[in-house]
This record gives sequence, C-alpha cells and structure tokens, in this order.
Amino acid sequence: MGNKIFITLGSQKFQFNRLLKAVDELCEKEIVDAAGVFAQIGYSDYLPRKYSYKKFLDRDEFSNEMGKADIVITHGGTGAIIGAVKKGKKVIAVPRLVKYGEHVDDHQLQLIKQFDELNLICPCRDTNKLSDALDTVQKASYNGYESNTSNIISSIEEYIKGI
Repeated sequence: MGNKIFITLGSQKFQFNRLLKAVDELCEKEIVDAAGVFAQIGYSDYLPRKYSYKKFLDRDEFSNEMGKADIVITHGGTGAIIGAVKKGKKVIAVPRLVKYGEHVDDHQLQLIKQFDELNLICPCRDTNKLSDALDTVQKASYNGYESNTSNIISSIEEYIKGI
C-alpha cells in the first residue's frame, strides 16, 4: 500500500500503545509501507520500531504531517476526527478503551458510532481489524464535513435581537 499515513493520538495523558503496536505489526508483515507512516504518539510509552514518530508536534509540524497524509488514523476524540475530516482526509478512528488503561471511560465508542452514522469516517473498534479498515477506507467514499457554526451564530444573533 503506497498511501501516506499520519497517526495522531492527541495530547491527553493516556497511552495508546495498542494502536501503535498494531501498525508496527502491519509494517512488519509489509501490509503497510513503513516509509509512508508517521505518528504523533503523545503519552504512549510504546515506541514504534518500523515507522517514524515523535511524541508531540507543534502546530506547524502537525499541519505539515496531516497535509502529507492520504489517510489519518486517530483515536476517537472529536477534535482529532473533525480536524482530519475538515482537511478532506480519509479517517480511520480507533476508540481508546478503559479496559486497556487508554481512557477513563468508553465514550469514544459512542463518538465513533456517531461519526460513522454520518458517513464521515471508517470506524475500527478492534486493532486486530486495522488491515481491514485500511482496505475499506481506500475504497469507500465519505461525506464532506459541513460546519454548523454559521447556523449556531445566526440562532444566537436572532435570540439576542429578541431580548
């Protein structure tokens, strides 16, 4: 697979070693071209063996890496998902799960479900299915992100005028 992949795990103080290991395994099996993968690994303590990474990126580095990517693999955080979708990237979202010490609860399952129902992303609820998700995301078409900001601002302005 020749696609450029950017992995972003956010900046919350939780590890996501499970996802990083899964990508390493795909690189090892040559399902994914390790030369085309870059990860922002955050607070994870697993250090990728097969692909490039950095713990944290500044805004310009992050934008640069995201810009180069065809596919973004991210945790199930709203900001990370929307940021990638707004840039027109194909997104695979993998939920952080409490049973692996990746978050305080499993709310990312619900967030990913909602983004999937809007046909904005490819969900991957199990890292053992990441190869399948990569196949799916390459073939599928997703809806573009439509901001609701102007509608919200209009509603607030109308409310204020009515006061």
